[in-house]
Amino acid sequence: MRTDLHRHITDSPTGVRNLGILAHVDAGKTTVTERILYVTGATHKRGEVHDGTTVTDFDPQERDRGITIFAAAVSCAWDGHRIHLIDTPGHVDFSDEVERSLRVLDGAIAVFDAVAGVEPQSESVWRQADRHGVPRIAFVNKLDRAGADLDAAVASIRGRLGVVPLVVQLPIGREDAFTGVVDLLRMRSLVWAGDGGTFEEGPVPGALLPEALRRRRSLEEAVAELHPLALEEFCADSAISGPTLAAALRDLTRTGEGVVVLCGAAYRDRGIEPLLDAVVAYLPSPPDVPPVRGTLADGTVQERPADPEAPAVALVFKVGATAAGRPAYLRVYSGTIRKGDTVLDAGTGRTERIGRILRVQADRSTEVDRAVAGDIVAVVGLKAVRTGATLCTPSAPLVLEPPSVADPVVSVAVEARRSADAGRLASALARLVEEDPSLVVRADPETGQTVLSGMGELHLEVAVERIRRTHDLDVGVGRPQVAYRETVGRGVSGLLYRHVKQDGGAGQFAHVVLDVEPLHSVPDAAGDAGGAGGGTPGFVFGSAVVGGRVPREYVRAVEAGCRDALSEGPLGHPVTGLRVTLTDGATHPKDSSEMAFRTAGRLALREALRSCAMVLLEPVVEVTVVVPGDSAGGVLGDLSARRGRVSGSAARGGTVVITATVPLAELFGYATRLRGRTRGRGTFTTRAAGYAPAAGGAALVRPGTADR
Repeated sequence: MRTDLHRHITDSPTGVRNLGILAHVDAGKTTVTERILYVTGATHKRGEVHDGTTVTDFDPQERDRGITIFAAAVSCAWDGHRIHLIDTPGHVDFSDEVERSLRVLDGAIAVFDAVAGVEPQSESVWRQADRHGVPRIAFVNKLDRAGADLDAAVASIRGRLGVVPLVVQLPIGREDAFTGVVDLLRMRSLVWAGDGGTFEEGPVPGALLPEALRRRRSLEEAVAELHPLALEEFCADSAISGPTLAAALRDLTRTGEGVVVLCGAAYRDRGIEPLLDAVVAYLPSPPDVPPVRGTLADGTVQERPADPEAPAVALVFKVGATAAGRPAYLRVYSGTIRKGDTVLDAGTGRTERIGRILRVQADRSTEVDRAVAGDIVAVVGLKAVRTGATLCTPSAPLVLEPPSVADPVVSVAVEARRSADAGRLASALARLVEEDPSLVVRADPETGQTVLSGMGELHLEVAVERIRRTHDLDVGVGRPQVAYRETVGRGVSGLLYRHVKQDGGAGQFAHVVLDVEPLHSVPDAAGDAGGAGGGTPGFVFGSAVVGGRVPREYVRAVEAGCRDALSEGPLGHPVTGLRVTLTDGATHPKDSSEMAFRTAGRLALREALRSCAMVLLEPVVEVTVVVPGDSAGGVLGDLSARRGRVSGSAARGGTVVITATVPLAELFGYATRLRGRTRGRGTFTTRAAGYAPAAGGAALVRPGTADR
């Protein structure tokens, strides 16, 4: 059943599938990717995670740790279609890699463990895909494991993700005896002989026929409830034909109203070919998704179709920073990009020349002459392009929305142990940040230390280890520190601020009156993690000014000034979770300006915050701990000592699964403590849960100001 990667593939964008593999850590994403590459003929030997021989986990740290850290792109062919596949990380610390990948994908395979079902990070990446509107199919993996249960996994998909699962296969055999599946659309059996063999197609086994017919009927009823044409046929014939059912499943997948569910055991090469057939049949091609939307220089929005003949536009979603060069990974949304072309970086106005175009296979590549609409390729030769840049035809500029970057939550101080290496360390950090925008480097103004911030303890460990290995630097690292926020516990009303400045010539005059109040009655523990900046989700600005006392352009300037003030509150941290209303103001016929009102907005909000009761917020995470039953009591006590709030505890096959919300600062070093308490048998995973009040949530009031 294996095909040749170099077989004829259509050049049309309709023959392309851009998809990612999404899942919780250790659900089998990388193994699924490896089996896809093997089955399609892109590789001639199956790579194994435990042997460190996988194609996509090519970084030394990925092989040492046995997890995916960096999103890796590969290409293969199946049934005349070209598949661009991105294997994404499953660990919460690397969710920004998933975010950048989802920005350029048209579809995804969500992989679930048949024993564990929907796990915390499975849910997180599913919600990320929801935000991007990426259609998905589900693959329930590891059906050959003890305790595997397809129906229980499907129930968790329905319950935890809130979607309608449309199961199109029935397993043949359970656990170690799992050998194949019944295809409920074509009512046939697919059985794999041994490990790594091809499947044999046959009739449905007699013992399974009643169950297969029952499940086919349930599938038809579920589809008829969601799809009008399928319902019409179901009402007329009391059944839905195979072609109508397949067309309805395709429509429901692409609208997100239903999720097709397949099953298998990737490690033993069972279920991969039907999964690839489902990718081609149900997930959209580039022309099937809405045209990409961008912004012109005058602010108007324009769409570009997935047409190779249209003006070119592409989005850079990842930039490599290696000693050999700066490969820029991009998705071509429209037009054609050729080797030697001059393209415009629409955000900066700088032109760049395309040196080489590479069809990537993780850390290997094949050079091609062009990339057309729908392609995901790497480009070499771009000198100054950054992640999120839009490359387009110079005569038809268009700016696409870049991938969002999450705010870091953990920081460490880093320094070169030898003073002579300080310059090399600065260069290494700059290269790291260029490759991973979720890392932030800054100088602490009080201590003069260089501070590296990221998405978690593991994220920073990986970054520091890369500096040591790649640049051969001896680096010292301080204890991790979390990124605090502050919010308004009790606001103020009618704060008046007058900004008057006269130093010869035109002066500055602005008069504003502000009301400041909490955005939420209780700080949102699952919400905003951001600080200041445009579009800050934890900040809402409004105007109640009447009679034109403050012109509209000055109102916008006051809002911009208030956003400037959010970068640091009275407690020394970024401010979030507040609503500011401009209630009154006054202008001067000569001295008022946008600059004056922006300054007044910034200084007025700073003064208002000093008059508010402020609440310190700290990042919290949802922790899922799996421990032996005899260790559960000690683990629960330890979580309570770490200020954790236990939300659930359930027995599962001799183990206990505990879920709790714990301050991130309390989890540093928790892995070592957990191993000690459970004699090495306990494991835990985390998922970001936003911010919650620190130290019991008491409001911190600056003396003498709360009653002003």
